[in-house]
Amino acid sequence: MNLHVTDGRSSPQQEATHPLDPLSAAEINRVAAILHGHYGWGDEMRVETVDVTEPDKARVRAHTPGAAFDRIARYNVFRRGVLGVWQGRVDLTAGKVIDDRFDANARAMVAVEEVFEIEAAVKADPRFREALRRRGLLDEVESMCIDPWTVGDFGHEIEMGRRVLICFVWMRTFPLDNYYAHPVEGLHALIDLANLKILEVEDHFEASGEYIPVPRTPLNYDSAILKDFRESSSALDVVQPNGAGFRVDGRKVTWENWDFRVGFNGREGLVLYEIGYTVAGRRRPIVYRASIAEMVVPYGTPERSHYRKNVFDSGELGFGRMANALTLGCDCLGVIHYFDAVVPDVFGQPRTIDNCICLHEEDAGLSWKHFDVRSKRTEVRRARKLVVSSISTIGNYEYASYWYLHQDGRIEYEMKATGIINTAACHPGQPGRYGTEVAPGVVGHIHQHIFSARLDMEVDGPNNSVVECDTISPPPGPENPYGNAFYVEETVLRSELMARRNTDYERMRYWKIVNPSAKNWLGQPTAYKLEATSPVRPFTHPESPSGRRSRFIQHQLWVTPFSAEERYPAGEFVNQSTGDDGLPVWTAKDRPVENTDIVLWHSFGLHHVPRPEDHPVQPCVVCGFTLAPTGFFDQNPVIDLPPQTNKASCCAHTAAPR
Repeated sequence: MNLHVTDGRSSPQQEATHPLDPLSAAEINRVAAILHGHYGWGDEMRVETVDVTEPDKARVRAHTPGAAFDRIARYNVFRRGVLGVWQGRVDLTAGKVIDDRFDANARAMVAVEEVFEIEAAVKADPRFREALRRRGLLDEVESMCIDPWTVGDFGHEIEMGRRVLICFVWMRTFPLDNYYAHPVEGLHALIDLANLKILEVEDHFEASGEYIPVPRTPLNYDSAILKDFRESSSALDVVQPNGAGFRVDGRKVTWENWDFRVGFNGREGLVLYEIGYTVAGRRRPIVYRASIAEMVVPYGTPERSHYRKNVFDSGELGFGRMANALTLGCDCLGVIHYFDAVVPDVFGQPRTIDNCICLHEEDAGLSWKHFDVRSKRTEVRRARKLVVSSISTIGNYEYASYWYLHQDGRIEYEMKATGIINTAACHPGQPGRYGTEVAPGVVGHIHQHIFSARLDMEVDGPNNSVVECDTISPPPGPENPYGNAFYVEETVLRSELMARRNTDYERMRYWKIVNPSAKNWLGQPTAYKLEATSPVRPFTHPESPSGRRSRFIQHQLWVTPFSAEERYPAGEFVNQSTGDDGLPVWTAKDRPVENTDIVLWHSFGLHHVPRPEDHPVQPCVVCGFTLAPTGFFDQNPVIDLPPQTNKASCCAHTAAPR
């Protein structure tokens, strides 16, 4: 395969050249040293997050290359064994903490380093070992795989005033075995993260003694185990003999008419800043900041302890902290530029994720075509797109995040979910009503993956409005004498409560983000529209213990005036949260959102009824949304694509033999 990497890669060791650049490894080290000096906790200090404080927008827009700028980091830290989180900001130039406050009720996100300590603690617990002995599994205790999950807020007294996790159990039958094929059903341990104390071991079948057996069928995916592969197809190379079509300068990317900046943080992962499109020599802003700010995975079964499963994989674990180092020729094909990323570990030390963000181009099929039947002339143009991607492993799932920039001005987001479905055990042939039997004795429960995109818009400038567009068909009568009439009715969403909106297939609803002060050549406001291509109807009741914490999923659209402190739709802290922060609370103020600096929050995702085809590893399933120009340009923006014929293409009968 012909693979090329552009010169160098964007490393977190490089000094920041722009106010929005992520913190470097050296800066994170500096923050950790300042925090140790400020708090004086020694080895008991634990770091949840350290990220760059994004400066005021006016200062960012006024920044000129080479000019000096302040570097302020914001942090969340906690002390081992103490409930609550300290939040604040560090001035890296002055070398001191400039803002410090304590939230006694907050529970910090779960760190990978903590997860690794839990398995040994659970396996050593006498109650857990006794539960295995009753099942005849004690001899296999070292083969047990203990996965901790967040607990939510169900009002259980034993969890009050503690930071806890509940553990689910699987097992391997040999070292490289896929342990999700062998769930140990109904056995759970509750652990206090302050001291790794096992608070209780719950065995749902102890009283009856009627245990669901551990499924033993081997169901594997590792290439070291699977040897019977299909014959390889003919090589399919991505070849760009002249190199990449994009340019990278630090964290700034320029491609075709587009330019933007690449950001990253430990919670959201990949962030795009200052996305703009140049038309006739004039740069026009579209989106100031775009990210996936939260996600939740509600499971649909009330059985045993599975009702607990309502995990916020971003807010409780962190997409950025769990991001992969990508592999050239596997995760990404073609002429690649990689951005490294750096995140702090739980002790505040920088951890570099090599090749964390991939930048490359892909063929995007036909752009436009027309055959003139009279002149017998055909005009055809092919399209390409720019891809910015990152992949995170959150427990059993992989989430592959892709931002696409198209030549015609579209911004498309796509989430590909793969990995392994969360499994439970059942009596063969008896999966129950809440799941699908995907292998003998293995059940995958119905669930949803619902994401929230935070889109800080600036279409042709900072002041925008949102217009809801519904297609209306008048009833047959004088207004619709032939029964064929339909038109688009537009409604400006003027306040936050008015802007709590849902998709409506009956009306083919979409939303336009318009700039009332910018006009196209027809005198209409320039605009982009949000196409909600993957709406999900939530089935978790909004007043249930899980529903209260994830109320952002109840609407596909929320609109808020910009606030630097309103960052995450379910609130700043979601681990064991109660639902008293986030979009429902903010929008209850009913602030005006017309012709001002606004943020769109779009909920979208997957409604996942597992299939046997999803096991033992799930093919990618896809969801996303699109921002498309609508009156932003005066005509087709790719009318000027040059006519080209791809010289590498040939007829199959003339290709080299395999």
